[in-house]
Formats: sequence, C-alpha cells, structure tokens
Amino acid sequence: MLRVRRCLCRSSAFGHAVITRLLEAHGYKVGIIAQPDWKEKTSVMEYGEPRLAFLVSAGNMDSMVNHYSVSKRPRRTDAYTPGGVMGKRPDYASVVYGNLIRQTYKKTPVILGGIEASLRRMAHYDYWSDRLKRSVLLDSGADLISYGMGERSILEIAEALEAGIDVKDLTFIPGTVFRAKSLDSVYDPVILPGFEEMKQNKLLYARSFYTQYCNTDPIKGRCLAEPYGEHLYVVQNPPSRPLGQEEMDEVYGYPYMRTYHPSYEKDGGVPAIAEVKFSLISNRGCFGGCSFCALTFHQGRILQTRSHESLLDEAVKMTEDPDFKGYIHDVGGPTANFRQPSCDKQLEHGVCKNRQCLYPKPCRNLKADHKDYVRLLRKLREIPKVKKVFIRSGIRFDYVMADPDDTFFRELCAYHVSGQLKVAPEHVSDAVLLRMGKPENKVYQAFVKKYKRINQELGKDQYLVPYLMSSHPGSTLKEAVELAEYLRDLGYMPEQVQDFYPTPSTLSTCMYYTGYDPRTMEKVYVPTNPHEKAMQRALIQYRNPKNYDLVLEALRLAGRTDLIGFDKKCLIRPRQIKGRDFAAGGYKGAHHGTQTAKPAAANRAKDTKRPAVGSMAGHKQTGINGNGRNAGGFGSAGVGKSSGSGKKKAIRNVAQEEIKRMYARNEGTTPSVHT
Repeated sequence: MLRVRRCLCRSSAFGHAVITRLLEAHGYKVGIIAQPDWKEKTSVMEYGEPRLAFLVSAGNMDSMVNHYSVSKRPRRTDAYTPGGVMGKRPDYASVVYGNLIRQTYKKTPVILGGIEASLRRMAHYDYWSDRLKRSVLLDSGADLISYGMGERSILEIAEALEAGIDVKDLTFIPGTVFRAKSLDSVYDPVILPGFEEMKQNKLLYARSFYTQYCNTDPIKGRCLAEPYGEHLYVVQNPPSRPLGQEEMDEVYGYPYMRTYHPSYEKDGGVPAIAEVKFSLISNRGCFGGCSFCALTFHQGRILQTRSHESLLDEAVKMTEDPDFKGYIHDVGGPTANFRQPSCDKQLEHGVCKNRQCLYPKPCRNLKADHKDYVRLLRKLREIPKVKKVFIRSGIRFDYVMADPDDTFFRELCAYHVSGQLKVAPEHVSDAVLLRMGKPENKVYQAFVKKYKRINQELGKDQYLVPYLMSSHPGSTLKEAVELAEYLRDLGYMPEQVQDFYPTPSTLSTCMYYTGYDPRTMEKVYVPTNPHEKAMQRALIQYRNPKNYDLVLEALRLAGRTDLIGFDKKCLIRPRQIKGRDFAAGGYKGAHHGTQTAKPAAANRAKDTKRPAVGSMAGHKQTGINGNGRNAGGFGSAGVGKSSGSGKKKAIRNVAQEEIKRMYARNEGTTPSVHT
C-alpha cells in the first residue's frame, strides 16, 4: 500500500480510519491522501505508486447528498472538510477520483469502497441528473468495489494481492463487485435485466432493484449479474458475513486518535467530529426496514454489536479527554435500541427475503427485548465523571411498544431524555406510512400516550419532537392536509421539515423514479413537481405567514376550503374581509388537543444528524422534471410564485390544471378547485 501520512480524521466513526487501522494491524502500510485536488493529476502522486493498490472512498456521505439540498441547491458548508469549507471534493467523487488515478497510473489496481460506491454498485437512479446511471464500477475505471461493511473483504483483497493474484482474477470474494466479459466462471448467477433495457422500461428497473434488495443477506444472498451489452457484465458477489462481537470489539479497540489531524487546527478543525467525539457506536445493521433509508442495502439487516466491556473501555477513555464535560451524547447506531438480531434463526438461516421484522406489523418471531441495552446504559451511568448519558441516534418506537417489559421505557424517560425526545413517526396517514415501511399511526399514538403517562408518573415535564417528512411517494395533497390537521390538533409547528430526498438505492427512490412500489408492483402516486412539493411542505408549516399563498392554493386544490376561515379547526383565515388582510399575520388560533411537543422549546431544537433542507416556498421554482413520470410532465407550469403579477397567476392556474390531470391519471378522480 502507501506509506502512512496524514488523514482527514482518525475516529472509529469514520470508515477510512477503521479500514486504515485494520490494515495496519495486519501488517500493511497505508497512506491517506485526503481530498486530493481532482483538477491536478499530481495530487494523487504525492506518495508515488502504491505497492498493492489504491483504495478510494468518497467520504462518509454520498458526495451529491453532501453538496446539494433536496431542491438541488448547493449547500454552503461541508462538515467533513477542515473549516467546513465547501468545494474541496468533486461531485460524484468516487468516479472522479477513480478516473484521476487511472489517468495517472494505468495498471495499478483501483478498489472503490465507502457508502457512495456501495449504494451505486449496480445500475441506479441518480436524482441529480434525473436518469438511470451505470454501475459506478464502470464509470470510475476501477477494478473492484468493496461494498457494505468492508473489514472482511478488504483484508481478503489485500491478502490476495499480496499473494500475487491479479486483480482481474479476484472474482471470488464476498462483499465485492467486479466486471466480467462472460459468466462462464460465475457460479449460479441471477441475471438481472440489462442496463439498456432498464433505461427504456422503468418496470424492469423496479424488478431489478427489488431483486437486489432481497439479496443483501450474506446467508441467503445470491450472486447477481447485470448485463451491459453482449460482452460485459457487472457481477455482485453475496455480502460479507457480519462481524461477531469479538471481531467488532477488536475493530473498535484499535488505537484511534479520536480527533482530526493537528494540521487542521489552523482551519478550525473538522466540524463533523463534534457530533461523534463523545458518542459510542454500539451496533451496526438495522432490521427496521424504512423504505427511504439505505442502511439495509449498505449494512444489512443482521445486527452486529459490541460487548459491554468494549463500550465501557471507550467511555472511560472519553472521560479522560480535556474537552469532556460529563455528557455522553449518544449510545447507539443506525437504531439505538437494537442490541441483538431480531430473531434466533437469522445467524443460521439468514433474514427473510420477502418479509420484514417490524413492517407492516411485528413478526411473531421478533425478539423485542431491551434488557441488554438497559444493563449497558446503567453501567455507563455509573462511570465516574459521567453526568448524563443521552440517546440521540434515534429509537424505534414500535420496537419499544412491542417489548412487554416497560423497564427500558421508564429508564429512557428517567435518565436519557433532556426535556424532549426526538422520534420519527414521519407521517400520520396510513396510506403514506405503508409506502414508508413505517408502523400504522395508531402505534405512534399509543407510544405518545404511554410516554406522557410514564413522564407523569416520574414527575417529569418532557416532550416529544416528531420528525415529519413531506412529499414521500404515496403522499397526495389529501395526505399532506391530513398531516397539517394533525399538527393543528397537536398545537405544534415544526421549525424544520424534511422533504423526501431520493438518495441512491432505497425502495422509496425506486418508487420515485418508476412510479411503482417494487415490493408489490402497485402503482404509486409520486409528487415530483417542485411546486406541489413546496405546497406539501408549506402545509406542515401552515402557521408561517410566508407560506400563506401556498397553503391557500393547496387547500383549494385538495377541495378543503372548509379549512379556510375563523373556526378553531381552520388552518388559515381568508385573505381579505372588508379590506383587512388576514394573511399577513398568519393563523393565530388557539392550540388544541394534547400537546406532545412544547412549541417554544421544540422549535428551538435542531438535530445536527439530520440536516435541514432550505424552504422551497417563495422562490422561483426550477429544475422541473419533464421525463413523463406519473407526477411529472409539468413543463414550465410550476415555475414562479403562487401569487403576484397576472402572468404568474396564469402560470399558477396552468399548474392547477396539470395537478388535476395528474390526480386523475393516478387515482381516477379529480380534486375540486375553488376559485
């Protein structure tokens, strides 16, 4: 490999640090060129040609998600760059870095890894270019992809290269993707639809993606082959086996520096380290099965955990840091309260291909048990210098409700909540929740009731802050209005709203692109037009006066003008009555129903793990899709504000007609429009 030099950040929360320490522990020398200048070939020549291979990662986040908001606007800062400076990494970084190396070193093996390459390992829909793209393996010029959790595969790759095996012959390693001219040497592959055929037929892509989704298990997963013409295939081997607890302990026990390189101090350090510096990673994998999340595609559904001893040892080291103030910020992983596989059979037989553990209802074989997690949290609370142990990575509330023992729920409220608990119901409409892979709304309501009761019994005044998502596939204006009515009754307006973001390789992204649910092949309504998405977002924040025009338009389109008026159930007031403008001050009606979030406190709370997306309301709408998707085809109809000049009013009216036709195509009904 290369000689050891500096890296961007050496913490066990950062993938490249884990892989580096792992290779070093097995006798390899590793050098890291952090964020090379992709415009200059010499940037990858700093240490000369490596002895074995170049290992390429785009970072801890897909570069396009890192660079752009859901409205495709450039973000201002990069938390993974010294000083938070944006622009140090290119768009589609895996492709750019791979080609840069290949132009400089023609024959040196290039191995892609990291989340960007992992989620783009086969043909995938790319939201930012709005088209189906080839496997990143082909576009990058790389020889191999190590996907998912790469500890096992990267060691096997290194050992094979060390033994003198040509990289083109590394076709046998689990957790890798390679190219092949034929399938003669590939054992029993599942042949996916060809790339060119999928470009012409979105149904084929939906079927292909679901086949990939069902083969993310190391035990039941099959080898997949994706044709690119007659003489080229991208072949995916089954995933690597998950790490056992001793192996996890070993990986997280390496001598990490736990901070960024000292050379970055002059720039203000690396912002991302602040979120994880005093947090503990206790598990990997997730059996939650949220449709909009790529974790199962990347980490798998089998839980991998660290032992109590490993976590306690790391926590003690945290307390010795001069910057430690007594607070452990998080103890968790993809889902904090998962501490063992969902059922006993998984480690021997693998996860179910066509069934989920919690969706649509908890499986009868599910082991909902928090005893181990409770014991761990109690031990952490007893460590000297530890004042408080928080849980910030998120709990799965339906898993909490499935546990017949309330011990964890009570201790969560008693010790691990700081005034407010953030949970993710995402929506209230069962029609949308079904597409999201989330439990029915009644489960969340039961959780809310129980949370309130337990806090009352403990004598605590704590609140719930719900994460909500707008414009997810399956959400029409009807469901968006339903969510607004729920917030009205709750007496709570979120300060931040998460628009659905079609990131690579999720079920929801597949729905967004194809208009079909790949699990059932049912047709799904998809809001893709920026103007309608702005309306759905505005409905969640209907109390904001800036959103008045959008809310008014949405209510008219949804046939819900009964929500415009002075009744306590109304969302907004009429624009003008006898010359008085009621839109300027927004709706100031009383809050109703039982509050689960304290408005003042909850609105001040910001979750740094889930970046806010800037409001789309009130700016010129651009980038409208015209690709013929079931919610597309708006052309210029959605451009412009929803009120203003006569020209803009005309544009709005055209958009309304398009939305009516869109609903008619997808639901067989036309919403009434009141003018």
